[in-house]
This record gives sequence, C-alpha cells and structure tokens, in this order.
Amino acid sequence: MTLHQLHLLKRWHQAHKKDHPVEYHVYDLVLTAWVAGWAGAPAALLLEAPLGLFGCGLLFLAPAFYIALRSRLHQAGRLRCDWLGALPAL
Repeated sequence: MTLHQLHLLKRWHQAHKKDHPVEYHVYDLVLTAWVAGWAGAPAALLLEAPLGLFGCGLLFLAPAFYIALRSRLHQAGRLRCDWLGALPAL
C-alpha cells in the first residue's frame, strides 16, 4: 500500500466516523500497528532480536492484510465494506 492510499482511507473513515464508528476505531488500531512496526524495527535490529524483527515486519504489513481480509469478506457477502470504493485500484 502506498501512503496516498492509506491517507485516502483515513480521510474516508474520518468523514464517515458518525456512520461507522467501529470501522473508524479498527482502522486506527491497524494504523497504530503499522507505526509500531516502523518504530520497533530499528530497536529489534539494534538488540539483535530476529523474532522481534519478524513481528515488526508483520505489523508493517497490517494495513495490507486488513484491506485484503475486508475485501475478501465483502466479495463473499459476509461483511459490507463501503470504503472499498474510496481506494484507487490496489
């Protein structure tokens, strides 16, 4: 995911916060995990912690995993995802 796509999605969630409060907070958690992945990677490198580095890598990929999961659930008809239309082609 690009920063522009993350920004567009964040703007959609902010604009629809009243209509979709749970999605707003879940996306904030996803972004928090993403930032933790970026912030923790240098510390894991300095501490020579390969497991920590692996965990930070997974956190770094949290937004992509989240969007892929939500897209699949939306396509399967199990979950409605209004914000998918706000993103350009992924």
